[in-house]
Amino acid sequence: MFLGEGRIIMVHQQQNRIGDWAACLGTATLGLIVVFVLAVVASQAAQAQTFKVIHNFSGGQDGANPYAGVTLDKAGNLYGTAYAGGIGHGTVYQLKKKPSGWIFNPLYSFPGGIDGANPLARVILGRNGTLYGTTYNGGTSGVGTVFNLKPSASACKSALCPWTETVLYSFPSGAGGAYPEYGDLLFDQAGDIYGTAADGGYGGFGVVYELTPSGPPWTENILYSFSGSDGEYPANGVIPDSAGNLYGTTYQGGLSGYGTVFELMPSGGFPWIQCTLNNFNGSNGAYVYAGLIADPSGNLYGATTAYGKNGGGTVFQLTYSDVCTWTLTTLYNFTNTSGSQCGPWGTLAIDGDGNIYGATYCDGTHKAGNVFKLAHNTWVYTSLYDFTGGNDGGNPVGQVIVDANGTTLYGTTSAGGTQNVGVIWEITIP
Repeated sequence: MFLGEGRIIMVHQQQNRIGDWAACLGTATLGLIVVFVLAVVASQAAQAQTFKVIHNFSGGQDGANPYAGVTLDKAGNLYGTAYAGGIGHGTVYQLKKKPSGWIFNPLYSFPGGIDGANPLARVILGRNGTLYGTTYNGGTSGVGTVFNLKPSASACKSALCPWTETVLYSFPSGAGGAYPEYGDLLFDQAGDIYGTAADGGYGGFGVVYELTPSGPPWTENILYSFSGSDGEYPANGVIPDSAGNLYGTTYQGGLSGYGTVFELMPSGGFPWIQCTLNNFNGSNGAYVYAGLIADPSGNLYGATTAYGKNGGGTVFQLTYSDVCTWTLTTLYNFTNTSGSQCGPWGTLAIDGDGNIYGATYCDGTHKAGNVFKLAHNTWVYTSLYDFTGGNDGGNPVGQVIVDANGTTLYGTTSAGGTQNVGVIWEITIP
């Protein structure tokens, strides 16, 4: 059994298919900044979505350029990372939910060096209520770290209460992997951590790793090293099924060089057994930054940033056929004629009704990205909000999350806002 974000990830073993992931808990209080109201007609009924910026990054103490999305705790508080800013190399922050609005609290600022630098991924909540995450740079070899953040052991005597960082592991490059990017960490019931690094490994094209508590530093086991033809550059994380198999994506590589979806099965040793479930070939999409999500029936969903029928990337579904054999269905083709990778970069979200949500990087009316919904089964597309690239933000990279009620979405943009270094936003759907 695997754990994630402080909760057991519920899975249904159905011929080794992936099971249900529990939705994040909590609802959001409305923020105080500029409100954009738009009307969207879907299923012959008008539904108004309310968009709000709930934090504008300044590039100072709070950070800059959040490439990661946010994590929601049971109390409705948000946690996230910013790639830059702080004292120079990024931050971890909390947005605390209050009746009067949101209170921003910088939890940690990366100094660079052995403490790590430039987080690209979200932080997740462990079973002990502390935060775990990765940095893209820094550490003893300069190629990234896995870290833990805990509240200060002493009583906080000021409004801002920085947390204490412990580096659990510094990636060594070479066979041990390097440069963990956008993927969430994953915990199993024993407290081991699973993740990906986009570079390094025995094949030089990235790894899937396991970290076992033994320190710090923790002990790394390489579950699989990509060689190129089986995929390369795993930019996101992995998700499990109840049999202990792991599923993920690679940005490039595979038979056509456009990325893959893969499965890893325990072998009783290392490396694990790898199956390529899909090779992207351009016509069905290309370049997969986003990770995977699953529905209660074990179907997988993901997105590509480019190509597909209309040139702008795709949203796809994979359904189980047999061991190592899955069938890909394209649910939606984004339209883009610029040749840019404007499709979704972040992992999709799914609500309790099976509706899918995501964000594009540079699609939408203003070519600054948008937030969209695909209705369950019909897969009818609705654009919930089009970023302008101005004070409302632009170019979202991180994943969208949806609350347990399916009525509030949260996310970030990497650019735009009042200082043009990104925002945190929410969308409420009546």
